[in-house]
Amino acid sequence: MTRETWGKVREQLRASVGQNNFSAWIEPLEFSDLSDGVLTFLVPSVFMGNWVDRYFRESILTEVNAGGESVRRLAFRVRDSANDAHDPQPAREAAPEPAPREAAVSLPSFAQTGAKLDEKFTFSSFVVGKPNELAHAAARRVAEGGAVSFNPLFLYGGVGLGKTHLMHAIAWELKERSPEKRVLYLSAEKFMYRFVQALRDRDMMGFKELFRSVDVLIVDDIQFIAGKDSTQEEFFHTFNALVDLRKQVILSADCAPGDIEGMEHRIVSRLQSGLVVDLHPTSYELRLGILQSKCQYFAQQFSGVVIGDGVLELLAHRITGNVRVLEGALTRLFAHGSFMHREIDVDLAQECLRDLLRASDTRITVDEIQRKVADHFNIKLSDLLGPKRNRIYARPRQIAMYLSKNMTDRSLPDIARRFGGRDHTTIMHGIRKIDQLRVDDRQIEEDISMLRRALGGHEAPA
Repeated sequence: MTRETWGKVREQLRASVGQNNFSAWIEPLEFSDLSDGVLTFLVPSVFMGNWVDRYFRESILTEVNAGGESVRRLAFRVRDSANDAHDPQPAREAAPEPAPREAAVSLPSFAQTGAKLDEKFTFSSFVVGKPNELAHAAARRVAEGGAVSFNPLFLYGGVGLGKTHLMHAIAWELKERSPEKRVLYLSAEKFMYRFVQALRDRDMMGFKELFRSVDVLIVDDIQFIAGKDSTQEEFFHTFNALVDLRKQVILSADCAPGDIEGMEHRIVSRLQSGLVVDLHPTSYELRLGILQSKCQYFAQQFSGVVIGDGVLELLAHRITGNVRVLEGALTRLFAHGSFMHREIDVDLAQECLRDLLRASDTRITVDEIQRKVADHFNIKLSDLLGPKRNRIYARPRQIAMYLSKNMTDRSLPDIARRFGGRDHTTIMHGIRKIDQLRVDDRQIEEDISMLRRALGGHEAPA
């Protein structure tokens, strides 16, 4: 058998196994030799050789023998990347029993199973400030690829604070430092989709082998599987298998593990066993730094556009909740300047972004209120949200509860969750207490007025 003959057989296999399976599993095979009825291929990894032998052996043997060759079995050797195809190392023999025919509708390779990594989301493009410096440091430590020191790494925070950016950055760094490692990044939604697909195709063993053979598993928005019992069960076993093998697991969610409603207690316990890091809402200085960094990038995309003095400061001051909205505002300004051939000054920026600025003026978050109150009373945010009952912490905490009720449209149970998982009756008590104190305590009234001005908002509509 020659390479040309194998090329013809490959085209027959493309038709019989389908384009997706062909691209993932057949196309990477490189013909090595045929001797004594054993057809040997070079493969990129032991995993691929085992997978092909398990699910595509019968299809390959059928097509090869139909072409006039006499082949009894397949063998696979791992291609030595340092010496190209020379002196390859033998792959582990797979089980001799053929898989059921329907298993040929196999799960995809790592590249197909995982989500595409964004080239812009690297450590070099991540702007570090006080609200995210711990998360950044932890992510860099994991990305070094050494011995696992905390497992899992769990990142949580609101939308647009940098969780996904850091997870992509870890994946890019690991791929650069250790290209031989299997790094799989995907969303929890896609994990569930692959699980359902494996159930449908009756290929749970393939699913387990695929996800448990990775070196690093990165799953975004893990809160998505909350309340989905079967998916949680499989995730729990996958998680345990990887951790037991000292494989790194990195997860993200929009809130802390204990605050994910519908997540099984045993999973919450495992998630809390590693390093849990909160990405706090951005500060003015961090937002300005992000805008300055993005400005350099956009200047290359929109040549000739000039952003005038004070514009970035305006955006950093007025758009406080979401970095994605901040980036979207800057994109709009650059596009406007490019189309209109005008310098973007403060007046033009206010006109162009009128809707965003108006929305930002009225949308105050509980996180923002908590941070402002902690700063105003010069206490740690962890003490404001924690269990300490000393008056130095309890009174600011009640003021923050009061402002959260009156300056946001959040429900009492939602506010309670954001104050360390307290009961909503605790929030009601705090609000009533501040209502009473405002009448008799002039200092309390002054504190609330100052905080309202600092937050730049008004009471939420009833």
